[in-house]
Parts: sequence; C-alpha cells; structure tokens
Amino acid sequence: MFFVDTIEVAGLGNRSYLAGGGREAVVIDPPRDVDRVIAAATRRGVRISHVVETHVHNDYVTGGPELARLTGAAYLVPAGARVAFERTPVRDGDSTVVDADAGLTLRALATPGHTPHHTSYVLEEGGAAVAVFTGGSLLIGTVGRPDLVEPRLTGDLARAQHASAHRLADELPDETAVLPTHGFGSFCSAGRAEGGATTIGKERSANEALTRDVDTFVADLLAGLDEVPAYYAHMGPANAAGPAPVDLTPPAVADADEIAARLAAGEWVVDLRNRVAFAEGHVAGSLNFEAEGQLATYLAWLIPWGRPVTLLAESAGQLAAAQRELVRVGIDRPAAAATGEPSTWVREGERLAAFRRATFADLADLADLADLAGRADVAGRADLAGRADPADPADPADLAGRHPGDGLVVLDVRRSSERAGGFIEGSVHIPVHALHGRLGEIPAGEVWVHCAGGMRAAIAASLLDAAGRQVVAVDDAFTAAEKSGLTVRTA
Repeated sequence: MFFVDTIEVAGLGNRSYLAGGGREAVVIDPPRDVDRVIAAATRRGVRISHVVETHVHNDYVTGGPELARLTGAAYLVPAGARVAFERTPVRDGDSTVVDADAGLTLRALATPGHTPHHTSYVLEEGGAAVAVFTGGSLLIGTVGRPDLVEPRLTGDLARAQHASAHRLADELPDETAVLPTHGFGSFCSAGRAEGGATTIGKERSANEALTRDVDTFVADLLAGLDEVPAYYAHMGPANAAGPAPVDLTPPAVADADEIAARLAAGEWVVDLRNRVAFAEGHVAGSLNFEAEGQLATYLAWLIPWGRPVTLLAESAGQLAAAQRELVRVGIDRPAAAATGEPSTWVREGERLAAFRRATFADLADLADLADLAGRADVAGRADLAGRADPADPADPADLAGRHPGDGLVVLDVRRSSERAGGFIEGSVHIPVHALHGRLGEIPAGEVWVHCAGGMRAAIAASLLDAAGRQVVAVDDAFTAAEKSGLTVRTA
C-alpha cells in the first residue's frame, strides 16, 4: 500500500507532497520551512529517502537542499537545471526505488514547458502508475505559465507545454491521479484552476492543453498571461545557488522610538492586523498587509527588494506565522518586530492615524456619475467619519445639504486582466503592485480605492495614507458596484 500526503502552502497557491509506503517516502517540491515536512514524515513513521524537484522554481524558495541535508536523503534535480550545488541529476526515463517493500518506484518523464528542464514524476506501485507529480506542467484545467524563464523562449515553451500535456495523457492510464505543485492560486498557473483533485482521464476531457489544437492553445495561452510578481526575478537565482537554512526565531523587539526611527530612515513597517483594525488606528506611515491574506505574495511583490522590514502583529502567534510565510519568498529575517496594542507602538504624545472604510453603495450615494466620469467636484458628499463598518451604509438623509468637496478620485488597483472584465466609469487604474512607484499620477482629491474584494484596496489605502493622501478604502466585492448604481464599462 502507498500513501500521498499533501502539504498545503496556501498563501502562495502551491502544494508539496510526501509519498511512500510503510517504511520510506519521497518529498516532491518541498517548501522552505522543512520542519512541516519532517513532522508529516514523523506522523507517518517513515524515513525520507529522496527529495525531488520538478524544476527550479520561480515563485518560491525551495527547502530541498536543507531537507536533504537534515534527513540524509538523495536530492534529485532535473539534469538540465543549471544549479551550483551537489545533487543527483535526473533524466527522462530514470527510475528510482522509493520503498522496495511496498513496490514503489518513481519514474521521471521530461515535460518541458514551464521551464526547459521541467520533469514530472510517475509514482508506480508494482509497475503500475498510480499518481503523477506534475509540478508546473499539467495543472487542473490548465498548465503552468511558460513566460517565467526568458522572453525569447516563451513561444517555444508554450508549444512544449502542449506537447508535454499530451505526453502525460498518452502514456498514463485515465485513473492516474494528477498531483501538481502549482494551480491553487499561484501566479505560476497560466489560467484559473478549479477544484482540488483530478486525474488524467478528467484532464483529457477538460484541460485546455488537451482539448485544443496546438496553435489555438498557444495563442490563447499567450494572450491570457497575467502580470508576473516582481519578486519572481529573485527566486530562480536563489534556488539555483542553493538556499541557506531558515531562521524562524523571534526577531529583535522594537519599541515606539525604534519604530519611528525605522520609518524616518525609509524602511518599511508592516502592520499584519486585519484591515478593519488597521483602518481604525495605526502607526502613521506603516503599511497594512493582512496576515490572513496573501501576505508573502503581495509584500514580496511590492517592497523594494532588500529593504528592511519591521513587523507589527497583534500576537506572537501572528508574528511567527508571518515569518514562516515570508521566508518562503526570500524575506528571511525581519529587522525588528512588535506585538500587542497599536497604542504602544507610538511615542508619548503621538496619535494613531486612521482612515475611513465604505462600500460601493456609499460611493454611488456620493457621486453623480457624470461628475465621476470627469473626476470633478462631487455634490452631496457624506460625512462618514468614525464609521468603520462597511455594512453600515450612509443614511441618504445625511447627504442633503452637503457642499462639494475638493474632488473625488476612484482608484482601481486590480490587475489589468481583472479590469478588462469591467470597470467603474471614470476610475483611475493603477494595479496595486505598481502603486508605490506611481503615487504621483493620482489626481488631487479624496481617493476612494477599490479592488475585487477589499484586501488589496486595504494595502493601497495604507500606501496612500502613508503618503499623506486623504483616502477611503472600499471594502466590498466588485460585483456590488453595478448593483449599487455605478456605471460599469468594459471598454
């Protein structure tokens, strides 16, 4: 009998796997924080005999070298990968015994496309395929994106993805479980993957790489590629060099004076609390990246690479979880940290900063659509001060007699692909990952910032607030915009 345990890396939209029999096991594409993997093996009572990589990853720092060192496992890496450390090179067709007593072997299949050297691994029990670890090749309903290595290779790699998907479908039985690393929210996925489990048979009838001819598939794939997170540029080189072990011990404690000094020095002070609490009161100049959101993805994407970061958390547990997430993307050690109440993070005599939150219904109540389209002064501005709950809409009676403000700017911080599906007429568009460098492009006036659901709007609102702009964070689903009476256009 065999087992496959999934190790979720939800914040990055990835999965790693522990697979084996009664005595020994293999780990596929391990995360940086390898203690989770070792704990999983301990629970199973198995020895990790092999650690394997499907490719040199572009979206996270691998724990492969460290896991192999700690466990004494053989470290298998595709032979075509250019790396600077000792490993066992794997070539197409190579077979590795995982657990002899259980009759488990791992067979390598070259599946280029996501990277030129990408390799999938077929888990066989008694010679029969039972699962295939597809990394960034065949995902659920889609494939891994082919544009992360070198722009000149993107077209050829897209065609290779199509061929690799067909190779997997042609060589493996329909009942073979497909176990990808990417595709659960990862930006390494070329399309939106739905569901959590699949098989070769299901993908044969549903995956775009297996239901379209190569030319149509490649054209659609390339046309649908989204922005690449900026920190991806640092992940491949780190993995090729061989990442260092991680240090998850608590950072040095920062008091109010040190927090102020770090802000004055231009460092980033990141508040991990939820966006409601942050809006109600925070250290002026600090930025809000919710610990419960996609912390690692968005902080690593936005922060100037290598800039020191100080973390502010409501608890030691929240801080520890954030550290764990951040080491996965190469933000190894916070410069300092503080926990507790935000009132303790400011110096004596200083006040916490705050900004308002609202809904699309509030925005519709405030804005005459014609004025909004021109970003002109808006009559009837409601006074929402002190109202932090977006579920508490403005009373229409409160709008009567209000005088025009200095103007209203609606800022859309979604990605371009999202905006293509519909946007508020007259809104300014700057994706959140580009906002830090483009603050000067935002017109004068109060900025009502929105995304698709609220998390990215909160990040953007904190950036604007830190820059001294008057801001309102729209904490609402974009699907409510048109229902609230706002004009939503697609062109």
